[in-house]
Amino acid sequence: MATATTPKTAAAKAAPAAQVTDLTLTPSTRPAYLVAGVDESTGEETWSNPFRYLPGHPRQVRFDAKAGQFNINGTTPLGQSLRFIPLAWRIFSDDILNMGRKTWAELYFTDEKGAVCAVLFHGYSVENLYRLIEPLFYDDLTLADVVVKVQAEKKETTKDGKKATYYIAQFSYEAADPAEVAARRDFARDFHIWRAETYTGLADIRQQHGYTVPQAEEQPRLEQESDPKDGLSQAA
Repeated sequence: MATATTPKTAAAKAAPAAQVTDLTLTPSTRPAYLVAGVDESTGEETWSNPFRYLPGHPRQVRFDAKAGQFNINGTTPLGQSLRFIPLAWRIFSDDILNMGRKTWAELYFTDEKGAVCAVLFHGYSVENLYRLIEPLFYDDLTLADVVVKVQAEKKETTKDGKKATYYIAQFSYEAADPAEVAARRDFARDFHIWRAETYTGLADIRQQHGYTVPQAEEQPRLEQESDPKDGLSQAA
């Protein structure tokens, strides 16, 4: 099974797949994201972590607001919609990715393979996300309690007598499996969920949940960082 690294708590430090068999786990201490299995050689029960996450470097899912498509790293198409239970998110203003200061919504989730992903929105898409957060708030819920559905919606504008089209993200939600919600809640509790390319330390935070940047001495270093250009359209 997949292994995640650098958990936030001592209790979770032994939780990733290679080490969980050494733990004495009880229902009261076992993180909800661990999956039960059986060691074929001994017949003993084992526990593994199904989520894959390189701390500070989640898989980059991008919203191409010109084409109305989601993709991975600008190459692998994902279609016009996404559906996920958020692990964490933040809405903030900052100058990131060489795009000037904007208001952004950054959402973290796991894909069907268990990889932790991050997707960014700005402009009207952020306003639409707020329209989803508000009714949830008054129902005593957050984005982490539901399945969020994101759909690219086509818009038209006229400039200098010429029509142009672009897309914004529309958000809706549906009920989520409580077990899936609990798994993501515990994972966000035990691991630092953040993205190095979008963290400056200078953001004006409007709202955040489950987002945690480690102390400088804890931050992982890669030999080669990702390309800072995120490929986001100005109209997102």
